[in-house]
Amino acid sequence: MSRAALLVLADGRFPAGGHAHSGGAEAAVKAGRITGAQSLESFCRGRLHTAGLVSAALAAAAVLGVPPAELDAAADARTPSPALRVAARKLGRQLTRAARATCTKIPNSTRWHGSSRKGAHQPVVLGLAARAAGLEPLDAAYCAAYESVSGPASATVRLLSLDPFDATGVLARLTQDLDRVADLAVEAARKVADEGTDALPAASAPLLEIAAELHAAWPVRLFAS
Repeated sequence: MSRAALLVLADGRFPAGGHAHSGGAEAAVKAGRITGAQSLESFCRGRLHTAGLVSAALAAAAVLGVPPAELDAAADARTPSPALRVAARKLGRQLTRAARATCTKIPNSTRWHGSSRKGAHQPVVLGLAARAAGLEPLDAAYCAAYESVSGPASATVRLLSLDPFDATGVLARLTQDLDRVADLAVEAARKVADEGTDALPAASAPLLEIAAELHAAWPVRLFAS
């Protein structure tokens, strides 16, 4: 197992496009739901246990060899918002390019749906990249779970001029939650072989979905999602 590969995948400088997405933080800031470090922590904790858990389980299942097309369909079913599906596939395409630059074993995501050129959801691609790098399901789950909160934290620094030390403190206080979510994600992913993708978490975050649709209609915005 290459632990260095895990550091590469989790590095915020990895050119996979995540810096252009706020994970719902921009809409939450405008709506007054994020006003500082305390509300950012609440937002991130909620996102981690919903969207983060789903993403972590998808990534872990991909490492375990569940067919990508099945996982991508499962991701679609768990993402009601068209705007979020578009964003996830765009990030998936960008991550595919970045991952192929570091590991040629990752498949071309545009072929997972036959003639479709939409690409796959980002967590599925993340899991395939982790599998190609020789990592374990838990490694991929941690990467996906961490991304689900580090993106909003970083975006809020830019949106509110929040002290970066305060944002880092938020992430530090979420470490136990991250451990729990990663473990739950792997546990669910291991059930897919016997129970199918219905065994994967389907934790919902309706406000994130609604906010994503509203955000996509803004004429001017700092982040893509």
